[in-house]
Amino acid sequence: MGRPTTKAELLEVSDTRYRTLQDLIDSMSLEERSVEFDFGPDLAGREAHWTRDQNLRDVLIHLHEWHQLLLTWVVAHQDGKQQPFLPAPYNWRTYGAMNQDFLRRHQGTSLEDALNMLERSHRRLMNMIDSFTDQELFEKQYFPWTGTTSLGSYCVSATSSHYEWATKKIRVHIKALRSST
Repeated sequence: MGRPTTKAELLEVSDTRYRTLQDLIDSMSLEERSVEFDFGPDLAGREAHWTRDQNLRDVLIHLHEWHQLLLTWVVAHQDGKQQPFLPAPYNWRTYGAMNQDFLRRHQGTSLEDALNMLERSHRRLMNMIDSFTDQELFEKQYFPWTGTTSLGSYCVSATSSHYEWATKKIRVHIKALRSST
């Protein structure tokens, strides 16, 4: 399916890709879940995330924290507070440093806690999305605080697109591990 353009599609694709991610994680052995990522020299340096995320927990924390960004942003605006999507001091040119800060903050978070945090934030986000109409989600500039895009676009990025990214990354990890044994 292409990029969602309705609430029903967004909820369906997000839940489907979330379940695919969870099924993939469930299929991993305890060692595959806990061992550090090693993608080799082919992927190093291509995009920051290939070296940023050191293990499965880091990927899950990344997803959870982006859920939190979206939830916090939407709730603030619903409460009448003006707030940028990215918290100060970050902007769209410096959000890579924010992603690094997420990881630093969660070095003491266990994999089990990261899984639970992601499950809870996913459910909260699905409930939030469900509370909006198609028009509120997918009409560009329906809300002045979404700028030139739609709220749905932010939701797609934080859910279905992000889940697809995480699934691909974890598959590369599993393939690398299984090919080395």
